[in-house]
Amino acid sequence: MKIAFIGLGNMGGGMAANLVKAGHTVNAFDLSVEALARAQENGCATFTSVREAVDGVDAVVSMLPNGKIVDSVFETDVLGHALKGAVLLDCSTIDVDTARKVTADAVAAGYDMVDAPVSGGIAAANGGTLTFMVGGTDTAFARAEPILSAMGKAVIHAGGSGAGQAAKICNNMLLGASMIATCETFAMAQKLGLDLQTFYDISSKASGQNWSMTSYCPVPGVGPTTPADNDYRGGFATALMLKDLKLAMEAAQSVNADVPMGARAAELYAQFDADGKGSLDFSAIIQSL
Repeated sequence: MKIAFIGLGNMGGGMAANLVKAGHTVNAFDLSVEALARAQENGCATFTSVREAVDGVDAVVSMLPNGKIVDSVFETDVLGHALKGAVLLDCSTIDVDTARKVTADAVAAGYDMVDAPVSGGIAAANGGTLTFMVGGTDTAFARAEPILSAMGKAVIHAGGSGAGQAAKICNNMLLGASMIATCETFAMAQKLGLDLQTFYDISSKASGQNWSMTSYCPVPGVGPTTPADNDYRGGFATALMLKDLKLAMEAAQSVNADVPMGARAAELYAQFDADGKGSLDFSAIIQSL
């Protein structure tokens, strides 16, 4: 297929490269000259405008910072400029209402569209092992699935328009809260005199086991290699976790959901970000505990 990829940041660059590896022709666009240069090295054709990139393609994939930008890019430069009948895939993490609005605009303009946010950090984006949570019609999902499969290990249809975004923010609210609980537990275990590797060996095989512990341990030298072993660099930045938690709090308020643990996680990550730690991996919050 001929695919336009809009947004070549930490996640998008690796995703676009994996589409090339899968045999697709990729038209790439980003505002960053450096990102475009990397995309070209990875086999993408590069363009200086979205409209040029989407001209004549079978599909458009976007990975953009927020809902306002997603809405603007699709309304101004994609809808009516990409071929009618192309399938549109937004992999950004944005609010549910904007995802539904953009999809409704796309359908009215003659396109199939899905919201398909991802789970997995930079390494998963580069390695093609992302998990995609997809919202859209059965027809749109069927068209999008082969494209998403080239970039991930799991592609799950979550429901109608906006369901992918709903699943993403619920998942990341759980992740944020469980990471803090894992960090405070290791900090307390150390103060109680436990050897942290020994505690890991016990808890990872007991009822306290969780993903934040066994797959993404926040303690250097314990468990598998994680950003903690690289001074908390790489992985999933605190600023991005905070963005997702803010979206979760907005969603909770919109449906009157009671989320005390999620709300406290948002507060703690907001403080950690305010302390200048936004660029560190979100597991670095153990430093504040």
